[in-house]
Amino acid sequence: MNEASVEYVLKNFPGTRYYPRFKLTTWHPQGVLDVALADKVIEFVEWEEYIQEAPFDRYTDFSGIAEIRIGVDSIIEIARRRRSVREPVKSALFGNDRARLEVAQSYERLMRDATMIQVRSFSTRKAAAAWLEVPETILDPAFISGR
Repeated sequence: MNEASVEYVLKNFPGTRYYPRFKLTTWHPQGVLDVALADKVIEFVEWEEYIQEAPFDRYTDFSGIAEIRIGVDSIIEIARRRRSVREPVKSALFGNDRARLEVAQSYERLMRDATMIQVRSFSTRKAAAAWLEVPETILDPAFISGR
């Protein structure tokens, strides 16, 4: 990722980081999970795929989501749109409670038969880090904000 790309991502997608050593992009969205935020997630991932020269894994942490306002139809549409990934990648979704984890698990089930993308949902960052083969610390929101 070049400097301009990094600057664009950090400005337009707060809570994101790219770790070239691990070929991993992390995102810690905040606020309400609705169709607009879901579209922003997809826009972010598609932008990253466009500007990257090599495939990269993804980690999305739903612990900063204050409220969930997204329906099953929207999750199905997102899965349909994302099934056409060109390179093999992993996408880990972390939900820190039942509601957030259920959204992640719904998406995981819908993506089960995708050929180039493996989607898994996790209730612990430790398990997500092990699956992604990265240090757990880089998945923590405190690591992103420098707290």
